[in-house]
Amino acid sequence: MAIMNETITVGIVQHACVEDRRANLDASVAGIREAAGQGATLVLLQELHTGVYFCQTEDTRRFDQAEPIPGPTTEELGTLARELGIVIVASLFERRAAGLYHNTAVVLERDGEIAGRYRKMHIPDDPGYYEKFYFTPGDLGFTPIATSVGMLGVLVCWDQWYPEAARLMALHGADLLLYPTAIGWDPRDTEAERSRQHDAWMTIQRAHGVANGLPVVVANRVGTEPDPSGQSAGIAFWGSSFVCGPQGEIVARAVPDRPQVLVAEVGRKRSEDVRRIWPFLRDRRIDAYADLLKRYGK
Repeated sequence: MAIMNETITVGIVQHACVEDRRANLDASVAGIREAAGQGATLVLLQELHTGVYFCQTEDTRRFDQAEPIPGPTTEELGTLARELGIVIVASLFERRAAGLYHNTAVVLERDGEIAGRYRKMHIPDDPGYYEKFYFTPGDLGFTPIATSVGMLGVLVCWDQWYPEAARLMALHGADLLLYPTAIGWDPRDTEAERSRQHDAWMTIQRAHGVANGLPVVVANRVGTEPDPSGQSAGIAFWGSSFVCGPQGEIVARAVPDRPQVLVAEVGRKRSEDVRRIWPFLRDRRIDAYADLLKRYGK
């Protein structure tokens, strides 16, 4: 579907999460309503917004939290999308089959139907982020999802560090890039280390906007979640959800330490104008990029 308007009003819902699924979903729904009330026609929720970030430990009981797609959350959010006449991007722990689970972003069209889904492709396995235990790497590729507000290049959290993912979404016609995210620092980190991590996170995603001439929309959670095992200090999620334009310019940015609903406008014409003066897609040397298919050059 083509974008009907020159601009898209995007909303981001940033909130803390607890063990109570209903409380988390209520927070997401309230944020969606607030964003729609401010004119948003597209609302992005943070990664795994119906629960705590359970990947701090490996616990088979957490698989009980997974749900099918379609399922209860997509049904509720689909009803809300239809009521408000907006597009919603949600992030869920998908149960595909027994022993087969994904970290999945699902797009609800304004009529309440599922427009498409994206299964997280890059799966981390680091201290405090043991996602490989829970999630099978995605198998749907880097394909934008067609909606009434445009072609959505939806990626998820760890994907945000990979220029290849953003580039492929752009090459397949994405009108904007969206990243539902759950990222923070170890509360024991020094202020200098926190600053370096946060700046790197902002910089890499803004760079995807620059390299591809596209707006970028990022939703991150807030709050400190303890490590259930007690082996670490947990994760202090740094919020700072933001929207940037196709030159990496910050259009809107949320606070780092409390829930917030962020609403901003991004424009089709801005991307068109930027790509005319910075025609990176034109000048790509696709004849010389074969080594990108290697793990390493040697």
